[in-house]
Amino acid sequence: MTNPPSPTEDTEPSSVPLAASPVGPAVNGTQGSNSHFPRFVIFALILTALFSRSLISLFIYCAGKQLDSYIVLIPVITAYFLYLERKTIPRNHLSSPGLAFLPAAVGIAALAAAFHFHQSLSQRDSFSLIALSYVSFIAAGGFLFLGRPAMTALAFPFGFLLFLIPLPGALVDTLESASKLASAEMAAIFFDLFDVPVLRDGTYFQLPGVTIRVAQECSGIHSSLILVIASLIACHLILRTAWRRAVLILFAIAIGVIRNGFRILVLGWLCVHVGPRILDTPIHHQGGPIFFVLSLIPMAALLWAFCKGESRQLSKKPPGNNIAPGLAGSGLQSH
Repeated sequence: MTNPPSPTEDTEPSSVPLAASPVGPAVNGTQGSNSHFPRFVIFALILTALFSRSLISLFIYCAGKQLDSYIVLIPVITAYFLYLERKTIPRNHLSSPGLAFLPAAVGIAALAAAFHFHQSLSQRDSFSLIALSYVSFIAAGGFLFLGRPAMTALAFPFGFLLFLIPLPGALVDTLESASKLASAEMAAIFFDLFDVPVLRDGTYFQLPGVTIRVAQECSGIHSSLILVIASLIACHLILRTAWRRAVLILFAIAIGVIRNGFRILVLGWLCVHVGPRILDTPIHHQGGPIFFVLSLIPMAALLWAFCKGESRQLSKKPPGNNIAPGLAGSGLQSH
């Protein structure tokens, strides 16, 4: 055993190391307003001005297309999330020019392809390349002006900006065909569940007095895309557990197919009990929004259940887990 130090000895209180811990910007992980964020904003504004003519044409094109009408809202939503999460950017600025090279190269290649193959590309594919170039340059500017830690913190807004790119024509055809076939399968299940007499031949359903064909236009991929986008936003803003986020997104995809199958069932049932003339009414041609709203009900119910589950998990955590980050290494709890 050693004798305790006498009062005259020059000793330091044990609390000094804690008091000497830095609390300013030098702390690793300290969050705050990044001085380089305004520079990135200026870069983004200049880039947008350079692409303004193409972007305006893109928005006019998308506003006139039901499939792409959501694109006009993507910049607004992205800007909102960037503003909302700007304070999560680490103060320590580490530019990442090496990481900026890859998106910059993609942007240059996409822009060169858009101009070189302009005559042979469809309007949709041309806009897809131009939008890909713009988004790639935005990402390159993010790595250059903000750095990798900031881009990690802002991964959702930058990733969400990918929805600004219109789906290429070949991908649209593939998605529409897959959705059409899946919707036909779901409609067959519904017809069987509700005992509706029907003979099926691929995407054709022969009902008493009428034959219904599930056409490419009935795929409903626009509504399904909106559901997926809405689920992504809900996951980012509300949910915290990865598996719940994944389930909600997958459920959004599934509910799109279920909605289409249910819509075919309703139209078929009305054709049998009301008459084939129902296919020439607004219920058929403009009834999509009604079924879209109905599909939001199970989405909201699942989201509510997940929120309740996460709330219960948080309430069950022992108080000892609430340790201040700066004191975690010392084994002391914050009071």
